[in-house]
Amino acid sequence: MVSRPEPGSIPESPGSYQFKDDLGRVIYVGKATNLRQRLSNYFQDPAHLHPRTVQMVQTAASVEWVTVRNEVEALILEYSLIKQHRPRFNVRLRDDKSYPFLAITLDEEWPRAVVVRGAKKKGVRYFGPYPHAYAIRETLDLLLRMFPVRTCSTGKFNQHQRLGRPCLLFHIEKCSGPCVGEVGSSDYSAMVEELCAFLDGDTDEIVARLQEEMNQAAGSLEYEKAARLRDRLTAVSKAVEKQQIVGERSEDIDVVGIADDELEAAVQVFFVRKGRIVGRKGFVMDKVEDLSVEALMDRVVESLYGEEPPLGIPKLVLLPREPASGGVLEEWLGHQRGTRVEVRVPARGDKRELLEMVNRNAKEDFHRHRLRRSSDHNSRSRALSELQDLLGLPEAPLRIECYDMAHLQGTDYVGSMVVLEDGLPSKREYRRFRIKEVPGNDDFAAMEEVLTRRLRAYIDERDGALDVDSPSEGERGRPRKFSYPPQLLLVDGGKGQLAVAERVVRELGLESEIPVASLAKRFEEVFIPGRSEPVEVPRGSEALFMLQRIRDEAHRFANTFHRELRAKRMVSSALDGIDGLGEARRKKLLSTLGGITAVKKASLDDLLAISWLPESVARAVHAKFHPLG
Repeated sequence: MVSRPEPGSIPESPGSYQFKDDLGRVIYVGKATNLRQRLSNYFQDPAHLHPRTVQMVQTAASVEWVTVRNEVEALILEYSLIKQHRPRFNVRLRDDKSYPFLAITLDEEWPRAVVVRGAKKKGVRYFGPYPHAYAIRETLDLLLRMFPVRTCSTGKFNQHQRLGRPCLLFHIEKCSGPCVGEVGSSDYSAMVEELCAFLDGDTDEIVARLQEEMNQAAGSLEYEKAARLRDRLTAVSKAVEKQQIVGERSEDIDVVGIADDELEAAVQVFFVRKGRIVGRKGFVMDKVEDLSVEALMDRVVESLYGEEPPLGIPKLVLLPREPASGGVLEEWLGHQRGTRVEVRVPARGDKRELLEMVNRNAKEDFHRHRLRRSSDHNSRSRALSELQDLLGLPEAPLRIECYDMAHLQGTDYVGSMVVLEDGLPSKREYRRFRIKEVPGNDDFAAMEEVLTRRLRAYIDERDGALDVDSPSEGERGRPRKFSYPPQLLLVDGGKGQLAVAERVVRELGLESEIPVASLAKRFEEVFIPGRSEPVEVPRGSEALFMLQRIRDEAHRFANTFHRELRAKRMVSSALDGIDGLGEARRKKLLSTLGGITAVKKASLDDLLAISWLPESVARAVHAKFHPLG
């Protein structure tokens, strides 16, 4: 348990403080206007503290702090440290799923509309997020009738450009055919601008223009053109109906609704741009730390705007309760946006009704979450308790790591590490290993290399933990990949693989800290050190199901990585030895033609038509795959 620092040693300045465990890992990060006053609260009679706070203080071995100039800097430092260390006793996102966006690739010569998830890229405009992929695809299907921009991949676009004929989407009027010159660059750019304006909420001008063009076509007796414009107008009207109007045309607002209990909070965010709801996002927060409702508002806002959101930060953020750091949050958001941002709780009127609607959505989502998780949580708890009893573990294995190998006759040898935390896959913790020191087909040696690299990395990070006061330039903000040891290390295989794992942890001095086990595929037998016979894990038990699931996930993850490496090697070997075709040109050629198969089938005229490819290289590529041509 952490000892109370000398009262005079704690400054009365604003700053951030970090509690660490006996391994030097940061387990809690907080901020304070007055560090001395705030830290003294943790060392009062435990009977007056929240149980979660008592658990944190008892787990901690030391406490450190960093002073800053003001409360805004304390907030920024706290957020960056939480992001870097992901402390176990801080509020964290439970459902950190990636929501789909509609992206317009403005960085391409002929921009396309595509549904995407994940990290955002420069030169691409994003609209959303949408709660479900089908919702955005329905919207996109309607939009393509109004704004027939391309949706095809670069490879398919290049393929039809070479063929000189468009794909089916052109014939059903959902693409304007830029690949075959059916639309000019200026007209296409204007169409893309209109699409972006429509998604931004500027719909009235587009509807009025289509109405006028339709009337003019009908007045000029151009009935076919008028009919096409009528169909586009109908599609516009349907798409507009999907964008619910909730405010003034000039208003940009983010509305946050929350429903919570003692352990969790469900958050719903509606993004309103130019008076229309253009996207929404929801997530669940695990209330590991003891927070008031006002402090929870702080955490929610930090989670939403700590990194630049895809739709930017609006002028107004509506919350259901006043945040604990109201003025500081507004100052921080204003710094992020570049202009003043208002954070407030609406008391009456349209904005109050809008907030109540978002709160209702949060309550419904929280109810669904609790129903969905109740059975899952019970089964996971049973599985972890069963594993602790059956394998004789000192504690329930809240973190399980499983390792598997994949190769093809000793080539493209890889290993995988997958992680279950609290019985759920933690994909951000997954790791892939390329085998470096095993020359042939030797699963035992490959497993030994992977486990040694992983556990040595853990020891290095444990023993050489970064000083949060002065991280080096290269380390600042970088997550510590291996700083948490598994409470069960599982290897795919039988006694041989178990012996390897046992030897590695013993040689590294971790045998008393990390329990090991193996799961053999053939009879689903579980082996542990010190027993010649397998552990009897009941068929159909939650414990065996959990072991099978993580073993299968490790197998899938390893095979996926192996296939990626093999595919890259096959492509590389097919283009090896061609004079003038280096790595950069090779990648560009594959991107231009749409893959290695297209390169092999390309005619000499196709290759010579590529403006950036020298004639000698084009002829060399053609000769490689058409030696008699």
